[in-house]
Parts: sequence; C-alpha cells; structure tokens
Amino acid sequence: MTDIIIITLAWLSSLVLTGILRSYALKSSLLDIPNDRSSHTIPTPRGGGLAIVITFLLAVLFFYFSGRIPDNVFWALSVGGGLVAAIGLVDDRGHVSARLRLLVHFGAAGLALYCLGGVPGVSVAGSFWLPGWLLNLAGLIFMVWVLNLFNFMDGIDGIASIEVISVAAGVAGIIFLSVGKNPEIILLLLLAASCLGFLVWNWPPAKIFMGDAGSGFLGFILAVLAIYTTSLHLVSLWSWLILFGVFLVDATVTLLSRIYRRERWYAAHCSHAYQCAARYFESHKKVTLGVLAINLFWLLPLAWYANLHPEDGFFVMVISFLPLLILVIKFRSL
Repeated sequence: MTDIIIITLAWLSSLVLTGILRSYALKSSLLDIPNDRSSHTIPTPRGGGLAIVITFLLAVLFFYFSGRIPDNVFWALSVGGGLVAAIGLVDDRGHVSARLRLLVHFGAAGLALYCLGGVPGVSVAGSFWLPGWLLNLAGLIFMVWVLNLFNFMDGIDGIASIEVISVAAGVAGIIFLSVGKNPEIILLLLLAASCLGFLVWNWPPAKIFMGDAGSGFLGFILAVLAIYTTSLHLVSLWSWLILFGVFLVDATVTLLSRIYRRERWYAAHCSHAYQCAARYFESHKKVTLGVLAINLFWLLPLAWYANLHPEDGFFVMVISFLPLLILVIKFRSL
C-alpha cells in the first residue's frame, strides 16, 4: 500500500510541477518557436521535462534513505542522471556544443558503469558474445546512444513519454511475472508515474514540451536500469532491447542514412520516420497511439518470450525489429 501511495504522489508531483513550469515558461517567454524543422505550428513552452527529473530524483533520494536502494545504484541514477539533466537544461536555455554535450554524456555513462560494476555477460545461443572489456565499451556506447536517441525521438507530442511508460511498465511486468514482487520494480513504476504526470500536459496537442533536460535524462535512466536489472538476472537484456525497438530502429536507420548522404547528422532535422508519419497522417496523436500499440501488442509479448528463453533473445530481437525496419523505410520514403 505504501508503494502505491508513493507512486501516486510521484504522478501528482510531476503533474503539478509541470503546470508550474509551464506558467514560468510563459511568463519568461521560454518558448519553442516553430521553424522549418519543427513538427509543431504554434509557439509552445518548453522545459517541462524538468518536472520528471525533480520528481524521480526526489523519489530515488527517499528510497535511498529508506534503505531500499543500494549505494551504487543511487549514485549512478542521481549523479549520472543529474549531469545529463544539467547539460540538457543549459542547452534548453541557450546552446551547448555537440562536443561538450557528448563529453558530459560519456562522463555520466562512464560513472554509472563504474558504480554498477560494468555490463553483465550477454549470450547468443548459449555462447558469450563479447569479452568483458569489449562488452563494457559496448555498454558505454549503448548508454550514450539510448540517451541521445530519446533526444532525437522527442519530436512530436507525447511520443517520448509514451515510450518510457511502455518500456518501464513493460519491464516491471516482466520482472513481476518472472520473480514476483521485487524492490527494483518500484524504480521502474516511479519513472513511469513521473512521465504519466507530465503526459497530461504533453498529450496532443501539447501544452508544454519536454526539452533536452527531460528527454536525455529519461534515456539515461532507462539505460542505467537496463544494465542494473540485467546484472541482477531479473530480466534479459534482450527484452530491454526489444522494448526499445521503435526508438532504436527509427533513430539508428535515420542516423546511418544521414551519415551515408554526408549530411550534418548531428544537426536538428525532421526526417525521422515518426515525423514523416505525423506529416502523412496530419496527426501527432495517431502516431503516438500507434507507437503505444506496437509496444503493447508486438514488442511486449516478444520481450516476454525473450526473457523466458534468453538463449534465443538475439534472434527474437531480429524478428521483432524486421517489421519496424519496413515501417521506417516506408514512412521515410513518403
């Protein structure tokens, strides 16, 4: 009962804080002005993701002092997440060079990996895939990529929050069905609740945007929780990757495509498949609900299967990604 109350309070805190931040942004003219790369058409307040950051980190602090979060996880989430949110907040209010952002991102990821003791072994068909040092390097790149892909994919109303809620709640459900009630489930549900409070304001048509401080923070926290829960053998890493499918496939294909065409891949653009789909359907809501449907009815059952059969996880992931790849190619060609 206590956990339910705290999760409810997290939702309420995020909801209220987002409203306060929106009022502040309007009074301070902190608006996202539409341009040729935008998916919105009217000036909209930005920076609402800070409500998610504050809510989640306060909840983590509470559970840490309650003795329910280990020291290493607390430092990975709070210090690493705080660094990512801070550089994102500075970027939201002005401009930060891509080099400095990446330096902070890699620093936060390295700190988190150190706190967590590195990346656990991953197997394909019963055999180890990578040696330890290479696995940790892959883990570092994975964390920075997940962090940045949430920045890239936060381009239409509601999509980033829906993705986090789907992934966090989905993994929490898999853990509960696999091992029963577990302390780590509360972290996942707190993150989902924090996003749900913000989503009330960000649902299409959005009254406030998340901003880099929120989107980067969410990607980072999910990456930390993925490595942490995997190291405890609560859930397969393949299950995490499968649930990340929509964002991973769209962002990766779009990035590789832009690099191949010698475009400024690090510059803002509106050529992601989900952005093309929003223009095609003339609706943010339809695309966001479509992502939710894919997560719930396609990716979640496959993630559950991959958790039951981790030796087949790589092949299940490939199967889960194939239709997403087709969709990305289809919508990016429109």
